[in-house]
Amino acid sequence: MKITDGHVRRLRRLLDAGEFLAVAARRTGMDEKTARKYRDSERLPSQMAKPRVWRTREDPFEEVWPEVLARLEAEAKLRPFALLEWLQDKYPGRFPDSQRRTLERRVRVWRATRGPSREVMFPQVHTPGVLAASDFTHMNSLRITIARQPFDHMLFHFTLTYSNWESVLVCPSESFESFSRGLQEALWKLGGVPRKHRSDSLSAAVNNLSEDREFRARYRDLMEYYRIEPERINVRKAHENGDVESSHGHLKTVVDQALLLRGSRDFTTRKEYEDFLKGLIDKRNASRSPRFEQELEVLGELPRAMLDHRTEVRGIKVQSSSTIRVKRNTYSVPSRLIGHNVDVTIDADFIEVRYGDLLIQQMPRLIGTDKYTINYRHVIDSLVRKPGAFENYQYREEMFPTSHFRMAYDWLCQDRSSRAAAREYLKILQLAAHDSQDAVQDALRLAIAQNAPISAKAIRLAVEQHQQVPAVTDVTVEAPDLQDFDSLLQHPDMEVEPYGHEEDNNNQSEDRILGNKECPDEPEGKRLEEDKHRTDRAVSGPSPADVSGALREPGGEGRAGVDKPPRVSVGTDGVGMPDAAGEQDRTALAGLPAPDVEDMEQLRLDSTAADRCPPDGESARRLLPGPAREPAALWETRFGEKSLPLRAWGTTGSARTFRAVHHMQLSGSTTAGRQARFAIG
Repeated sequence: MKITDGHVRRLRRLLDAGEFLAVAARRTGMDEKTARKYRDSERLPSQMAKPRVWRTREDPFEEVWPEVLARLEAEAKLRPFALLEWLQDKYPGRFPDSQRRTLERRVRVWRATRGPSREVMFPQVHTPGVLAASDFTHMNSLRITIARQPFDHMLFHFTLTYSNWESVLVCPSESFESFSRGLQEALWKLGGVPRKHRSDSLSAAVNNLSEDREFRARYRDLMEYYRIEPERINVRKAHENGDVESSHGHLKTVVDQALLLRGSRDFTTRKEYEDFLKGLIDKRNASRSPRFEQELEVLGELPRAMLDHRTEVRGIKVQSSSTIRVKRNTYSVPSRLIGHNVDVTIDADFIEVRYGDLLIQQMPRLIGTDKYTINYRHVIDSLVRKPGAFENYQYREEMFPTSHFRMAYDWLCQDRSSRAAAREYLKILQLAAHDSQDAVQDALRLAIAQNAPISAKAIRLAVEQHQQVPAVTDVTVEAPDLQDFDSLLQHPDMEVEPYGHEEDNNNQSEDRILGNKECPDEPEGKRLEEDKHRTDRAVSGPSPADVSGALREPGGEGRAGVDKPPRVSVGTDGVGMPDAAGEQDRTALAGLPAPDVEDMEQLRLDSTAADRCPPDGESARRLLPGPAREPAALWETRFGEKSLPLRAWGTTGSARTFRAVHHMQLSGSTTAGRQARFAIG
């Protein structure tokens, strides 16, 4: 047993209480000699332990350590795994991977004792109302969707360093417009102005601007307007803005947990998502009210109004390609403006193009640089007059509004030359521009689905006739006509049970003869006699089933010539009920040739042993549910399972087995009458 400090303390308490040494040692689980040693010593076992200074095995890196040390002194950032790979390349087979932990321990000891000094973090004392910090953070890791579409976005995150009061703004990119709007909305929600504001280098906010000094001028003007002293941290030193950087992680965790409780990360609109974030921020700020009240007392006053956070760019000339360049991105405008100058207003999410005081258009703002967005309606009229320019047009891919337009163009290229295909397609695109893109889209989709020729004339005719095209997701499955399955009764491969009378069963199971299988408890002679008796009755007996109407003529030939199916009549009663006269209809098989009846006698469905030989000797019957006078239903069996026997009775006295269908499965889909439906296999 290992002696601990607790054992020794208990021993000493027992000895102080007057116990003999032997008794105290026995009660603490020690040997008497060990107890005497700790009694005479004033130290505890932990104080008597000597540090281990010896090695349990030889150091494998002892000989090469000077080389490793030289490497570390030259470049202190080298990691142990890289040093081990270097040693393995230099000394093949000498240093296995299992010695990596040994090298890691030696490098760690060297860094702690002789390595370079590390950067020191200095905790700061925060004063109410003095410092605010802001930064952008990506939210894509939370997988937010708007109307089932991925929503890539960022948050402008503003916080007061003393109370941690915070405000957020959803924005598409790290632009100056987003920064200006987020900062001003936070200050007006706060109701005051802190003395200082700290941000990172904001290099990303300069990306969409022409010059860094332009950004510095606008940033300086914004800070001067609110009388705030700006502070910027050093490049790639995010810890210097640690208050808001740390708050990023906490905020994302809170949002993620709230989404888990909500049960969905999808929102109907962007406003719904913004309201969701606002509710979370308000809850977080409510817990900070004591320290926040202290900050409100010392915050500075707001100016009379907010500055316009948008950027105004004036005098942009429309080029001959009917495009303009805004912050190193290309946008198309109506061709009638070619040669004129327009003014552009840049917001965080969109840009507005104005000619004088007239608003020409509003477009989503492109994120990044050297990107383009071309509206085919702006250039289609010129392209129709110059179809040869389409093939090598720099923005040709923008001329396909949807995938069906692209499919139509590819379809045209298969049957025509590239110039002729371009001319025809541009006419179709012009129709979409001047009439309705959705109508042309539906006409193209219908033509492609029907494998019909595509031309501008045909598409125009379809649009003018307002053809109703079913939606892509609309699938109409027509209800099957049960009479269609009557043809299965005349199929040469049809499996049919022989017909018989219930009154002649005499407590014998009708399933005993299925598949010509024998039952061990029935004499062979008796079975042969019953089989013959059933065959004779099948030719001149009553109607085989309570099925109204005539069976459909298949037009095939049997062994006895043309096989004309008989007309099967019914009684006046319902299924399973006696008729008015109590008689059976015996005219059903009057016109059926004897050889065909013999064929039907030999075609039987296999059954289980339980069906062939019921333990109680009674017939195993399954009545078909349904209202009176309903034709015998043909039921679809379960896919992949054995078929179920179907029986129909005309009267109580004329029950007989009627197996007509075993497997019917959905074998695919087809198109009929412009509607998609399932095909029966």
